[in-house]
Amino acid sequence: MNSRKLSCCLILLLATIGVAEAQTPTTVSLDQAIHLAISHNHALLAARSQIQQSQAQEITANLRPNPVLSWDSQFVPLFQPSQFSSDYFNNTAQFDLGVGYLIERGKKRQHRLQAARDQTAITKWQVADAERQLTFNVAQQFVNVLLAESTLRLAENDLASYQKTVEISEDRYKAGGLSEGDLLKVKLQMLQFQSDVSAAKLAKVQALSELRQLVGYDALPEHFDVVGDLAYKPVKVNLDDLKMAALKDRPDLRAATAGVQGADSQFSLAKADGKRDLNASFNYSHVSGVNTGAFFFNMEMPIFDRNQGEIARTKFGIDQAHQLADAASDAVLTDVESAYAAVQSNDEVVSLYESGYVQQAKESRDISEYAFKRGAASLLDLLDAERSYRSTELAYRQALASYMIAVEQLKEAVGTRSLP
Repeated sequence: MNSRKLSCCLILLLATIGVAEAQTPTTVSLDQAIHLAISHNHALLAARSQIQQSQAQEITANLRPNPVLSWDSQFVPLFQPSQFSSDYFNNTAQFDLGVGYLIERGKKRQHRLQAARDQTAITKWQVADAERQLTFNVAQQFVNVLLAESTLRLAENDLASYQKTVEISEDRYKAGGLSEGDLLKVKLQMLQFQSDVSAAKLAKVQALSELRQLVGYDALPEHFDVVGDLAYKPVKVNLDDLKMAALKDRPDLRAATAGVQGADSQFSLAKADGKRDLNASFNYSHVSGVNTGAFFFNMEMPIFDRNQGEIARTKFGIDQAHQLADAASDAVLTDVESAYAAVQSNDEVVSLYESGYVQQAKESRDISEYAFKRGAASLLDLLDAERSYRSTELAYRQALASYMIAVEQLKEAVGTRSLP
């Protein structure tokens, strides 16, 4: 029976591990990477805890004062034990029992609660802004991974193509159609292609590692890859529509706007705190066999301290909040204009490459390689064509990556993943 139970436990354990591994993606798209980062990024999760903390402060702000219980015993014959009797305690000793309560004036509790709720609203928008920035960082790093993969494929293709050139050059050398010096130059050039492959592999590993850090190490396996390609997708948007959407959706601007309301609630709370509270209590006393009751009231006289300093400070805080909201609005419009200009500029660069420069560089390389293999072109012509082709292809891929990042920057500036 014990061995059977152990076998069942092992089977369940292996099944659980298999399900966990099946749920862990080995390849991720951009949308999946963003979704995983929003759910697993530790910095964002830590920021979200501030919302729960602020909501807990709402509970604290809405609490009423606790009643105060007091009691005392007087004239107890501690050093005359012989007098301890019921008659003595009934006719000579004194006993008091009282309960008091602080009555808050000026609706302090309501103002505290409103101030706490306004702070929670600000915190929520601040966390949303942190999510917006994380989304852009993930998208930017995802594009860097795509660039590293594309560069690696280009380097591997160039190495394979040049390997054939080396083999043909060796055949020409054996046939007497190529000098030993030129053959050595051809072989030495192989080092550049091999170095390009090694550098591209390292760049991909580093880009994937940085992407995993942003998403969360527990959200992705150690060996994962991305799904997607560097691609040019024209974005046709209107600048005025982008500005209107940004002024409506940007969470940092919404946080600054909520800060104005929060400053108003702090000012109202400061004025309420200037009202003096009333202490009321009831005391029951037993003295000389007589039971009596008494009511007590006391309140601080607001002659000197009427919370003037805090009222003045929070009033200036309202002006500050308005200025910060205006500054945030200006920053939003500036970000949108800058990001829009970057998209337009990178769009022009990519269009230039796709208008024929990339194809011309490839044709030039192919012609020089074909001519060199048949002895109709010099080694210098071949190497120059190879360098031009490689630099053009790398620059084209860099332009594609810059364009895609510029589009992501525009989305971040507007504050939405869906551009108008």
